[in-house]
Amino acid sequence: MSAKLEALCQNLQNVLGDRIVSLKTVIGEVTLEVAATHYIETARILRDHPDLRFEQLIDLTGVDYSAYGDGAWEGPCFAAVCHLSSLSKNWRLRLRVFAPDDGFPVLPSVFSLWNSANWYEREAFDLFGIHFEGHPDLRRILTDYGFVGHPFRKDFPISGHLEMRYDPEQRRVVYQPVSIEPREVTPRVIREDSYGDVGHG
Repeated sequence: MSAKLEALCQNLQNVLGDRIVSLKTVIGEVTLEVAATHYIETARILRDHPDLRFEQLIDLTGVDYSAYGDGAWEGPCFAAVCHLSSLSKNWRLRLRVFAPDDGFPVLPSVFSLWNSANWYEREAFDLFGIHFEGHPDLRRILTDYGFVGHPFRKDFPISGHLEMRYDPEQRRVVYQPVSIEPREVTPRVIREDSYGDVGHG
């Protein structure tokens, strides 16, 4: 680990202390995990503390860990992952927080700290169903308003729940249950006896 990453990890441990659930450095990237109850407080400290100064939220996304490690994952399934940057310190940090309830994942919004979180949180809500409490305009951003479900969840069916089509009789677009029959496509492999044999071509 480089001296810069060691200094960052040491500063995080000194400043955050017991708020840290885990702190790992893998492939030159530092990942900090905190509990949902400390998420906003930790984010504010990361932004404002003079030893850290993560002024910029580069990205925020949702993650569904339910099938992680071939289903061996134990613990909460849904997490929000923020990528933070400190321009003054030239550091990057990944901040991860798990929603405590998989049935209805809710996390606080960091929009009040970094306004760039606005559309990122809307996207995580739309695709993963993570509700960000305190977000000023939490509505779908990529799927249609009538869309059912959250398509990036592992339990979302590949064919979806509804399909839309134009109905010439009603002269408008209508929604209906998916009419596609799921099928398994197994490719046929045909090989000639001399396939790949350069000496007998």
